[in-house]
Amino acid sequence: MIVFRDPAEVPADFGRTVVAIGKFDGVHVGHRAVIWKVREDAQAIGARAVAVTFDRNPLEVLRPELCPENVVAVDRKLELLGELELDATLVLTFDRELASVPAEDFVRTILVDSLHVTTVLVGRDFRFGRGGAGTPDLLRELGPKYDFTVDVVDDVFPEGEGRRVSSTWIRELLAEGDVVRAAKVLGRPVTVAGAVVHGLKRGRELGFPTANLSEMVDSLVPADGVYAGWLVDHDTGIRHPAAISVGTNPTFDDVERRQVEAHVLDEAGLDLYGHHVTVEFSDHLRGMVAFEGMEALTAQIAADVTEARIRLGL
Repeated sequence: MIVFRDPAEVPADFGRTVVAIGKFDGVHVGHRAVIWKVREDAQAIGARAVAVTFDRNPLEVLRPELCPENVVAVDRKLELLGELELDATLVLTFDRELASVPAEDFVRTILVDSLHVTTVLVGRDFRFGRGGAGTPDLLRELGPKYDFTVDVVDDVFPEGEGRRVSSTWIRELLAEGDVVRAAKVLGRPVTVAGAVVHGLKRGRELGFPTANLSEMVDSLVPADGVYAGWLVDHDTGIRHPAAISVGTNPTFDDVERRQVEAHVLDEAGLDLYGHHVTVEFSDHLRGMVAFEGMEALTAQIAADVTEARIRLGL
């Protein structure tokens, strides 16, 4: 997938496009439904399948006090969009200048002049342009003028759920530690990726060494607690079963920030320092609590490891 960081980077001979516009935070099953339709429509007419998105949540600029955390960082978003076999994604820098562009000017300069759009796909609640004046209805009005059609994609409701898929819902599920339902809404497992760094080595002292992820990770971290899951080592390609801890280690109360630690099951002496890894959360085991001393903590960790094996079917 080609990534354009500015409309001016799109070649003049790029050809006609079918375009989906959105924040695509999390690239969840609702977003995937839009992208699949883009690919289907583009293939039918021999056009390019393109996503147009932003380098940040527009609320970060417009109403920072209301801006939620991103479900995924922008680079992870691009990885996920790339997995959906788009031809290109245009990432727009959302700043005051872009926020002030009238909706019709946005359509004309970006969709028509740069991307030569033939079909635009959006969700029902998508807004764009100055003051949020751009709506699906406005796109339909502008279509005949600029020679494109508009397809508004219906909301997606996961099987057995009475709520439409949204990034807001995913944040709520992650805040509850419900990684099973969050995976259902995402359409993929809940993951966090980063580099393995040196920690306090307390897990090693307790007999359960852990791989500590750096503070810079690519996705929103689930609630504090203990999880069963997997650690994927990108340096070796090996997928290890793991018991995962998220939190500040309240038994010792000496960890300043939330951290993600993964204890690889049945792999003594594994050296992962400096490796880039993905931690995949499969199931929530328990919340994070403070224990009365090392003995109680060690016993609980041993129980967590046993339960993780069971949940992972090992």
